[in-house]
Amino acid sequence: MAGMRRMSTRTPFSEPLDDRRLSIVVPLFNEEPGLPALHARLSEVARKLAAARGLRCEVIYVDDGSHDGTLAVARGLPADGLDVQVVSLSRNFGKEAALLAGLDHAGDGAVLFMDGDGQHPPSLIEQLVGHWRDDGYDVVYTAKAHRDEEPWLRRLGVKLFYFMLNWNARHKIPEDAGDFRLLSPRAVAALRRMPERNRFFKGLSSWIGFRQFRVDYTPAERAFGSTKWNLWTLLGLSIEGLTSFSVAPLRLASLLGLLLAFAAFVFGVQILIETFVFGKSVPGYPSLIVGMMVLGGVQLLMIGIMGEYIGKILSELKARPVYFVAEHSVKRAAESEEAQPGAQRPAAE
Repeated sequence: MAGMRRMSTRTPFSEPLDDRRLSIVVPLFNEEPGLPALHARLSEVARKLAAARGLRCEVIYVDDGSHDGTLAVARGLPADGLDVQVVSLSRNFGKEAALLAGLDHAGDGAVLFMDGDGQHPPSLIEQLVGHWRDDGYDVVYTAKAHRDEEPWLRRLGVKLFYFMLNWNARHKIPEDAGDFRLLSPRAVAALRRMPERNRFFKGLSSWIGFRQFRVDYTPAERAFGSTKWNLWTLLGLSIEGLTSFSVAPLRLASLLGLLLAFAAFVFGVQILIETFVFGKSVPGYPSLIVGMMVLGGVQLLMIGIMGEYIGKILSELKARPVYFVAEHSVKRAAESEEAQPGAQRPAAE
């Protein structure tokens, strides 16, 4: 069964918004060992929200092409206190695609996004809901309280990334903000209007505006497995974010070209002065080779930067679906697990 974005059939604000419903989107990739414990904690939070605020909760697990038994474990999770949807993608499309798949399958209420590795504490959900329901915020996002435990090189890279991302930008993206955030129904409706396929979720959910509130927290330690993010995946995500929300790389390339042109002019004036005023013979070979290597490297760098943007334009013009769904199951909390073990249905809606 192939599933694609419901944007083509579901127009924004076509259905009434529901502030009594909360969808929790959890992308999964090889999270088999810790998934049952995470689900138990989410079920407990859902029961508390139902009792205290009358919220109807559902959780949407998006299996992003896991290689272990994550999908089988997700299928067997009970609908205890909340509805359970399991969306299995046809292959690994990446976290951004998994977040979009969860958004597309969520209801018309608020949507909360969190990771499936247990580092986003479910106990914080009640606080996020409180800022939404009691304080009237539309986007409640979390951010790391500190990065003291991270290597200095990574901290420097993060600082550089956000500096370039927000350099001369009309709308600043909050530094250290993560994917763990809650969006109100109208913020969700606005996010669904974003048509791009090269997505940077942190930037999109910040760019829509509305009233936003930051909650600092300390991520929990992973109880199982290891992080899926290494240097190259983080670098790829950084490039994706920069080229999606900033023209800073293009501006830096232009400034670098201007700087080199100025340096070449100064060097040329120096050669003329040494030749005609002081009568010195300026060696040509070393300066020529060094100049050619510098200019060649800068030109290749600029071509690479422009290629990133051109590649994104090509991807948008092709308009391929962001993801395909291989399997979609639903369990309702109001019905017994024996009565409805997980009705399968096509995902192209």
